[in-house]
Amino acid sequence: MRGLRARYHLLPDQDEEQPVGCGEPVGEGQPGWERAPAAAPALEQLCRLVLSTPSSILRNEEFQEKQLPAPAEPTLPQLGPHLPPRLTQQPWRLLYCTGRDGFSLRTLYRCGGQPGCPALLLIRDTEAQAFGAFCASTIRCSNSFYGTGETFLFSFSPELKVFRWTGRNNFFMKGDVDLLMFGGGSGRFGLWLDGDLHHGGSHPCETFDNETLSAREEFCVQDLEVWGLA
Repeated sequence: MRGLRARYHLLPDQDEEQPVGCGEPVGEGQPGWERAPAAAPALEQLCRLVLSTPSSILRNEEFQEKQLPAPAEPTLPQLGPHLPPRLTQQPWRLLYCTGRDGFSLRTLYRCGGQPGCPALLLIRDTEAQAFGAFCASTIRCSNSFYGTGETFLFSFSPELKVFRWTGRNNFFMKGDVDLLMFGGGSGRFGLWLDGDLHHGGSHPCETFDNETLSAREEFCVQDLEVWGLA
């Protein structure tokens, strides 16, 4: 992490560059994270997140907690209620995965979907911890931070925890060919990945007031997927 601060000049006493394209602030008093509610079956049906193909990362976490068999139609009932209402019940397709497309941030950008299309980033590290980020914008290279207040981080540890925008800054996401970052403040990123997508890290940050998403502050990636609207 020290090397990242030196390279990107994000020392604790320095401010990141001002981003563009920010959304509406979170309501006053909203906590930085919220535990996933035990949704009623009717709510799950209304707010489910449907995948066009099974996910190799979340094939177990979503159903083991409730001791239910995985349905024939792949769904993510826990994450669904946390997405913007306009995106529920829309099918999502796999845009990029390391098992099929290799480990490359450049390839992730190329496969990231149409401009402005929301994206769901899923990661499993080598310690079998699953976590990721929802982005209201396409994951892309940028010269400055971008995104909206709908962006959030999440982790299954093993229950779902969601870390939403605090309103303290607008450092939602930023990427170049060597580094992809989500959240910032005082030189700390909520989630970051290197250019080879082999290594990453997670630290509490001001943007999302998140816990460390992975078991360790720095992790090795086992699988990574990016999903977009079909």
